[in-house]
Amino acid sequence: MKKITLLLVAVFTFGNVNAQDGGIKVGAHVGLPTGDIKDAYSVNLGVDVTYMWNVTDKFSAGVTTGYTAYLGETIGSGAGRFEVPNAGFIPLAATGQYSFTDHLFLGTDLGYAIYAGSGDGDGGFLYQPKFGYQSEKIEVYAGYKGISNNGTFSSINLGFNYKF
Repeated sequence: MKKITLLLVAVFTFGNVNAQDGGIKVGAHVGLPTGDIKDAYSVNLGVDVTYMWNVTDKFSAGVTTGYTAYLGETIGSGAGRFEVPNAGFIPLAATGQYSFTDHLFLGTDLGYAIYAGSGDGDGGFLYQPKFGYQSEKIEVYAGYKGISNNGTFSSINLGFNYKF
């Protein structure tokens, strides 16, 4: 928890000093689990906070965090019935975004996702390529999220960000 607090303090402190060079984005995402976990989890839900710095006219880089949860399902039947616990993660990642036009962009997040669910669990390497539409105040994107460590938590996501 100390690491997350320090990261957020650093982001917002640096952001206030260089406010003209970037901006904060706050958003939410929803996704369908795929791959290793598609039969055990029903949906991926989360919130995101990002700070971006303009590197060039078309490219921005920054940091991102938030919370993402994979909601467990009940699997099996009868005496073999088992409730899969929810799995939560706190991502700590670098992010980049290239704008092809004023409205279309391609981006990616790369970093580490800290396991924050109940019970035993491990974090893992986080990667999330995404493609989207943006205006001056909003973004809507589609992406693939993977959290890898002896198996992969993955999902196909739709997200929305509001830019401050």
